[in-house]
Amino acid sequence: MKQKTTLEYSDGSECSIEKTLNILGAKWTFLIIRDLFEGTKRFGELRKSLKGISPKTLSERLKELEKHGVVTRTAYPTVPPTVEYTLTEKGKSLKNIIKEMKIWGAQWG
Repeated sequence: MKQKTTLEYSDGSECSIEKTLNILGAKWTFLIIRDLFEGTKRFGELRKSLKGISPKTLSERLKELEKHGVVTRTAYPTVPPTVEYTLTEKGKSLKNIIKEMKIWGAQWG
């Protein structure tokens, strides 16, 4: 018997909120996106702005965001290598959601 791993409605469709949280629900993800709203950032710049994040975690989150089309990664052939991260149109479309979460957190958090 197949075990259900996602919430499905009676018509068989998946819950869109759950699909969103599967992409964005990990710790640090929204903060990374928030920082990228300011513009393109290098790995070191993101790490510095996110106090307490490990390089491993930052790297994992950025790879996930890239896999889901939220962030683009551009590598330049320099020594040491330079890598920049930028929000895609899909990533930029999260701005209102993050703004509303900020308002909600200020009011109720």
